[in-house]
Amino acid sequence: MVRAEPRTRSCCHHPQLLPVECIDEHQANEALEELMPLLKLQHAHISIYQELFIMWNSETSSLFLCLVMEHHEGSFQNVIEKNRAAKTAMDSEWLQNMLGQVLDAVDYLHHLDVIHRTHAWSASLLPTDPFQKSWMAPEALSFSFSQKSDVWSLGCIILDMASCSFLDTLGAMRLRRSIRSSPASLSGVLRTMEERKVPDAKTFQALLPLMLQADPADRVTVRDVIHVTFVRSNFRSSGIAQVLRRQAVPEFVIDMLLESNVASIFGLPWPAELVEVLLTVMKQHQRILDIQLRACTLLLRTLGQALAQDAAATVANTSTIAAVLLSVLQSHPVEEQLLATVYSLLTIVASQGLAMDELQRAGLFEDILKRLDSLPRNRDICIHGLSLLWALLVDAIIVNKAPLERAPALVAEVLATFPGDAEVAEAGCAVLWLLSLLGEQLGAQGQRAGRAPGHRCAGPSTGCIQEQECAEVVDLLLQSIRLHQDRVLLVNNAYRGLASLAKVSELAALQVVLPRETGGGLDLIRETYQLHCDDPEVVESVCLLLAYLAAYSEDPAHGCGGGEGRNALGQAPCS
Repeated sequence: MVRAEPRTRSCCHHPQLLPVECIDEHQANEALEELMPLLKLQHAHISIYQELFIMWNSETSSLFLCLVMEHHEGSFQNVIEKNRAAKTAMDSEWLQNMLGQVLDAVDYLHHLDVIHRTHAWSASLLPTDPFQKSWMAPEALSFSFSQKSDVWSLGCIILDMASCSFLDTLGAMRLRRSIRSSPASLSGVLRTMEERKVPDAKTFQALLPLMLQADPADRVTVRDVIHVTFVRSNFRSSGIAQVLRRQAVPEFVIDMLLESNVASIFGLPWPAELVEVLLTVMKQHQRILDIQLRACTLLLRTLGQALAQDAAATVANTSTIAAVLLSVLQSHPVEEQLLATVYSLLTIVASQGLAMDELQRAGLFEDILKRLDSLPRNRDICIHGLSLLWALLVDAIIVNKAPLERAPALVAEVLATFPGDAEVAEAGCAVLWLLSLLGEQLGAQGQRAGRAPGHRCAGPSTGCIQEQECAEVVDLLLQSIRLHQDRVLLVNNAYRGLASLAKVSELAALQVVLPRETGGGLDLIRETYQLHCDDPEVVESVCLLLAYLAAYSEDPAHGCGGGEGRNALGQAPCS
C-alpha cells in the first residue's frame, strides 16, 4: 500500500490485480468489509485501491478476494539489493527522502485509525523470507495487530537499509528473527554501523532500539519516529509536512494576518485567488490540526472582509469550499475550536444559497444537533451551530424532516442554558421560528408566514415542534423577548415564531395569554409595540400574533375559554 518515489511520478502506473485466497464465503465477506474503507484513501505516497471484489475460480474450486490497485515498477528491495551486492551504504539524501515519504503515509493511515499490518513489505520490499516473515512484529505472528506493529515493521526496513553494506540477505533475515527474542543482538549491528561510518549511524543507534522493542507498550509511535529523525536529527524530506518539524509561524505574524487586511500587507490576490490557495493547503494537510485551525481562521477573515465590502458579492467555488470543510469535520470531529470556525464558514456557504443539497446529504443537520446535544455549554459551538442551522433552513427545501425532530428540544435546552445571552437567544429564536414553519411553504418565510386569520386547514401542523413542546417553546420565546427587547431582529423572529405556533395550536395561543408572575404575554406585547412602533416589520409580526390569538375568541369551537381571548386583548385583530 505505502509507496515511495524518489524523483518522478510521471511513469505510467498500470493496474495490478492481487488475488487473496479465502477459506470460505464468510471470511471473504469479512475481509471485503474490512478493506472497503481503503477505497477512500487519498495520499500522494499511498497506492490507490481502485476496486475490490470477490471471485470464484472454478478451475481450482477456490474463492478469492481480489484487489485492484496501482502497480509501480521498482521497490525499496531493488535498491537495497543493489547496494548489498556492491557492499555500499545507502545514499543519505535518498534514504531520508524515502523515509519521510513512508512516515508521512503511515502517519496518515494511523490518523485515520487504519493499521497497515504488513506494510506489504513481503510483496514489494523484502525478498522471500524462509524465517516466517521475520519483518513482522512479535505480536503480529499471533494475529494481534496495532499501530505499534507497523512501527516494528518499519524499523525492520530501516535496519535493512542501514545495514545493507555489510549484512547479506540471509544475515539480515536472521538478525530480524533474533531481535524478537533477544533485543541485545541489535547492539552489535549498531556498533558496526558506526565503525563503518554508515551515514546517519548516530540517528539509527538512537532510533532502532526504540522501534524494535518486543513489547508493543515499550515501542515508540510513528510520531515519535518523526520527532527523532526529522526534528531532533534534522533529516530532510519532501514527504514530511513543515508542521511536523515544529517550525511554527511566529504569533505576531499570525495576529497581523488575522487582524489586518491581508491583501494590503503583502499585496496578495484578493480574495478569490487567496481562497484557492487556502483550500489547496487545507486539502494537502488535512490531518494537521494546527494548519486547519490557521487556514480556517484566515479563510473566515478573508470571506468575511470580502462580504463586508460588498454584501451582494457571491463567493466563488462554494461547492469546493463545502467539500473541503466537510472533509475537515470528518478528520477532526472532536476539536471544538476548529468545529466552531468550520460552522461559521459553512454558514457563509449556506447563506449563498448554493451547495444546499450537498450539505444536507452530508448529514449536516444531524452533525449540528449531535454537537448541541453533546456540547450544550460550549457557547461558541451553540452560537455557530444555531447560525448554521438557520442558514440551512431559511431557503432550503426540506424533503425529510426526520433529522430535525430533536431540534426544538435541543434548541430549547441551549436557550435555557444561556438565558441572559443575547446572541444565543437571537440565534435560537430564529431557528425556532423556522422550525415552526416546516410543513408550510418555506418560500413564504420572508412574507406573512401564514394564511388569513381564522382560516383553519385540515390537519394543522406546528412544523417540527410537537404539540407537547409548544408550551416550553412559547415560554422561551416570551422570555427571550422580555430579556432582550432592544434587539430588533430577535424580537421580530420571536414574534414570528409565536404567531406561527398560535396559528395552528390552541395550546400555544393559551400559553401566550396566560398570566405570569413576571408579567403576561399581552403586557409584553404592549411593551414591544410601545418600543418598536416605528419598525414596520416588528409591528407586522406583533399584529400577526394578535390576529391569530383573537381568531380563537371569534370561534367558540376553538376559543380560549369562550370570548376570554378577545377580552384579554382589548382590541380587534390587526389587519
